[in-house]
Amino acid sequence: MYIKEECIHCIINQSVKVSDSIGADSKLKKYIVSTVETMSKDFSFKMTPPEVASSVYEKISIIANKYDLYDDIKTSSTKKALSFVPLLKNKLLNSENKFLTATKIAVAGNVIDLAAAVEFDLEEELLKIFDTNFAYDNFSDLKTKLETANDVVILGDNVGEHVFDYMFIEVLKELYPNINFTYMVRGNPIINDVTMKEAREIGFDNICRLVDSGVNTPGFAYSRANTNSKELFDKSDLVISKGMGNYECLSSSHKKDICFLLKIKCEVVAESLGKNIGDIICKIV
Repeated sequence: MYIKEECIHCIINQSVKVSDSIGADSKLKKYIVSTVETMSKDFSFKMTPPEVASSVYEKISIIANKYDLYDDIKTSSTKKALSFVPLLKNKLLNSENKFLTATKIAVAGNVIDLAAAVEFDLEEELLKIFDTNFAYDNFSDLKTKLETANDVVILGDNVGEHVFDYMFIEVLKELYPNINFTYMVRGNPIINDVTMKEAREIGFDNICRLVDSGVNTPGFAYSRANTNSKELFDKSDLVISKGMGNYECLSSSHKKDICFLLKIKCEVVAESLGKNIGDIICKIV
């Protein structure tokens, strides 16, 4: 899906959020925001929101002289997510439908999104997620596809959320031991998206194949991916795509058998899916 006018306003607002998060003084903040406003005049409406955002965040990183703009926040997001693991493990232990519970946990983690227009509280989401139905419900189809799959690629999204992805993959490996699972992360720091650094810190390389996609976008922009990740993506029997950024990049992908797992956090994505902000989605295309 390509950017719309609403996306432009959202990206400009993100520049304000970034400035505040890095503790920019008024002069630096004004310069960052005005630079993004100037850049917005040349945004291409033939690009996806993540592709546009990548150039904006790279520019902000240069101005602020900070390679990873959200490094401290990503660390705190991971710690917060890890604090819920004992509770969620107990939930899985007592679950009558372990796969559904694990999938809901993975979706709940998708609220950790610093680029979202609407923000949700993680603890509140975890309390209600298990009693919330998918607004777009292809969950039974997901199970069916996993029963015959050999290679499955999971596209990571945000830091903190990746903790719940780890739990999700643990359950997938338990239920489908013959599947080869691959977890793909971003090629460099972009917003609060997960990279090799954060994925290795919690041990993804010990439970599945961990791959640097090479993309510099907050979403899997296929054209920017490295050769290895393109091949894995194309040859996989199923791709499980986490979050809005990946959806924005892949909603019109050449690839079939993509399962989009996300929580809707903006009007543009809500309109694209024909659902509402706050809805949770399990859609296979």
